[in-house]
Amino acid sequence: MVLAVALCALALSACGRDDFENEPRPSLPTEISVQIADDGVVVSPSEFGAGLANFTIVNLADTTTTLVVTGPTEFETEDIAPGTNKIIKQEVATGEYEASAESAEAEPFQFEVGPDNPSAQHDLLLP
Repeated sequence: MVLAVALCALALSACGRDDFENEPRPSLPTEISVQIADDGVVVSPSEFGAGLANFTIVNLADTTTTLVVTGPTEFETEDIAPGTNKIIKQEVATGEYEASAESAEAEPFQFEVGPDNPSAQHDLLLP
């Protein structure tokens, strides 16, 4: 009798509901490098997926400048001194963009943001 009660308790504890599925993990941030020089701005990679992006911006020009990004998502950095860098985390939407420096001599750079990045559901996330 005790064995039967224990088996019933075990069987009932294994029952669960299937309607509480976990949401997939968000995508990992895309790492974007931006180089500002006296002759122009370069964004690498020039095509990446929409979502959270970490922009690492280095100013190789001779003057203090700011990075201005125009497109579906627009943002601007604070002043970046010559020979220094700045990191910005920004959510970007799908579309065509232009990155330009405040200094008039720097040639702007066109880049494209595609569809959303895939989920990081099965990726190992490190601290």
